[in-house]
Amino acid sequence: MTAEDKKAVITIDDVDYTEDQLTDQQKVMINHINSLQQKIGSAQFNLDQLSVGKDAFVNMLKSSLAEAVEADVQD
Repeated sequence: MTAEDKKAVITIDDVDYTEDQLTDQQKVMINHINSLQQKIGSAQFNLDQLSVGKDAFVNMLKSSLAEAVEADVQD
């Protein structure tokens, strides 16, 4: 099997395309799509981290408030 036999296949709406079937403009669009998919994945990862961090601070605040209420009750 040669390198030519291993052409990249891109599937869009259940139709397979090889790179040699695409125009240069279509190849650029695919590059943009791939880049955007990576950015969306990175943004989702960051959003997950931010959400977990926010939840941790909310829980720390709730715990601190509960401790303050307990201290007031004991005084």
